[in-house]
Amino acid sequence: MHAEFWQARWARSEIGFHLPEVNPYLQQYWPALGLPIGARVLVPLCGKSLDLAWLAAQGYQVTGVELAQCAVEDFFAEHGLQPVVSEVGAFRLYQAGVVQIYCGDVFALTAQQLAGCTALYDRAALIALPPEMRARYVAHLTRILPSGSQGLLVSLDYDQAQMDGPPFAVAGEEVQRLFTPAWHLEVLACGDVLGDNWKFLKRGLERLDERVYQLRKG
Repeated sequence: MHAEFWQARWARSEIGFHLPEVNPYLQQYWPALGLPIGARVLVPLCGKSLDLAWLAAQGYQVTGVELAQCAVEDFFAEHGLQPVVSEVGAFRLYQAGVVQIYCGDVFALTAQQLAGCTALYDRAALIALPPEMRARYVAHLTRILPSGSQGLLVSLDYDQAQMDGPPFAVAGEEVQRLFTPAWHLEVLACGDVLGDNWKFLKRGLERLDERVYQLRKG
């Protein structure tokens, strides 16, 4: 969605997409990537996700990108961190320890700002974008991340006619079309999680398929 939409959601604290715990897929599948300790991980549209802190605790350098300034400030405050704030290009950059978050538009992020970044974790970015922005988003990631980069992608699929996004439905066929041939994809998990998501049941969905992909850029 456009910047104004997400700014308004955060301003009104309409953040049902924020999980109060670390994503279990991240905990289960990230170690199998075999990334060296100290590797730099890009987390686009990160909000104030607890996943950032989990990755940092595992010894990784974490680079988040988030549009809403209040989300960025909340992350550091809720973890008792006092960030150093600077202006870097089109961003306001918040840094504390091994975590840095670029506050601004993910499409303004450059390869130079991601120098040394070899990993990607996308739990909420692809599914937050409408169809016309998803191809642009993946193309942008492909430009700014180096060959050999790897990571995890979590996507949702459901009957889009039954509910407006976000989160949007992104079918497996679309994920394959968006990422290949630049990226190699492997499905690590796939299942209907509707029974565990009462909010989506209330909105009339009849299925909610969640998929976890391992990604590697060629």
